[in-house]
Amino acid sequence: MKKSLLLAVCVMAATLFSCKQNPAETPEHKAMVAEHEAMEASHDAMAKEHETMQDNHNAMMEAHKAVENDSIHMAMEAEHGAILAKHEELIKAHDALLAKHAELETKHGAGEMTLEEMTAEHEAMKAEHESMEAEHKKIKADHDRVAAEDAKMMQEDKDKESEEQ
Repeated sequence: MKKSLLLAVCVMAATLFSCKQNPAETPEHKAMVAEHEAMEASHDAMAKEHETMQDNHNAMMEAHKAVENDSIHMAMEAEHGAILAKHEELIKAHDALLAKHAELETKHGAGEMTLEEMTAEHEAMKAEHESMEAEHKKIKADHDRVAAEDAKMMQEDKDKESEEQ
């Protein structure tokens, strides 16, 4: 009788523990993972745009070598360089956010935090990501404005040089 009672208790305990859902299999966790993938894709796009901005800056610097080094061109280079530096800081901060978010996924998937804790931290990180995306768009707009001004100025210099000849 004791053995059958012990066996019944063990079976019930095993059933209770086996029915506990894996946190990584919850719809909320899966949604967080999908959002993390979207954040990574956004990060990749930001990094690619940063490379393009850097290439544009290098081309600007090279083009300015052929032009008389006046204060306007030097100011343009400085402004463009500052934009690039700000964007690089944003990329690094976003990279750190992605690492923190990946850690959140791991902790929740391992059952080290509750669904409520995970959801709260995820929402905070999501808001930070959205803020960073908005900052990226602003920096990109500033970059495009400076690049357009530089292109216009370079064309004016070219036109002026042609008129003088």
